[in-house]
Amino acid sequence: QVQLVESGGGLVQAGGSLRLSCGASGRTFSGYTMGWFRQAPGKDREFVAAITWGAGIPHYTDSVKGRFTISRDNAKNTVYLRMNSLKPEDTAVYYCAATMTSYYRDSTLYGYWGQGTQVTVSS
Repeated sequence: QVQLVESGGGLVQAGGSLRLSCGASGRTFSGYTMGWFRQAPGKDREFVAAITWGAGIPHYTDSVKGRFTISRDNAKNTVYLRMNSLKPEDTAVYYCAATMTSYYRDSTLYGYWGQGTQVTVSS
């Protein structure tokens, strides 16, 4: 079993930056694609970014391209989400997740989830 724990959320002003971390325990996430999703109050959970195993190819939803950067350190079993130029609409609970599939945008295909970390961006 893979257990994921997020950290790094908080309150930041618009235009500011945060870096989220997601550590895995229980086993390595070797072979897993790692994703970040977010859920704002009253809205569905949405895909933010993902990074594949091996080549480490990143993928982003359009609204965060150029502002967010996903990366992973396989030796540390950790995945990161660097968020720059934050906007109030980025406010949400951010979740880390792991999947063995290549359909990284589909949250239903992720078998492992963290508990989430709150990101609040004030205007």
